[in-house]
Amino acid sequence: MHTPNNQEPLRVQQATPKKLSTLIGKLNKKQLTKRPAPGKWSIAEILAHLADTELVGGWRMRMILSQNGTPIQAFDQDMWANTFNYLQRDSKSSMETFRALRENNLALLKSVPKNLWENYGMHQERGKESIAHIVRMFAGHDLNHLQQIEKIVKPSRR
Repeated sequence: MHTPNNQEPLRVQQATPKKLSTLIGKLNKKQLTKRPAPGKWSIAEILAHLADTELVGGWRMRMILSQNGTPIQAFDQDMWANTFNYLQRDSKSSMETFRALRENNLALLKSVPKNLWENYGMHQERGKESIAHIVRMFAGHDLNHLQQIEKIVKPSRR
């Protein structure tokens, strides 16, 4: 199983921070915090979500690598967005947190023997998830949110 367009998952993940920086580099706070529609996240909220998701992913992978078969706790992303006030989060700070955590997680993955990529956790909602599967999911997650941000940015560049 591959990410959309058969892009190599680690390459997708490696490219995401730079693509995000390029997309949002010239946007002001108003553009970053404007929601594209009621109930849809702003760019600031997406960036905060990416930073928190990278934190969660790093924790999950470390647990799985060190304790094969470990339970994986689910989280409600909308509850996190509300509880942690994603709309008011500083986008530059979210971006820097995401970039640093992503670099750290990619370095971890590169250091782990390939046989450990079959280690898995038992996600409380989705079931068995191997490291290889999580890496593919995160690449797809990146592409989804990059696409969302591109759609938000296009009208604001007019």
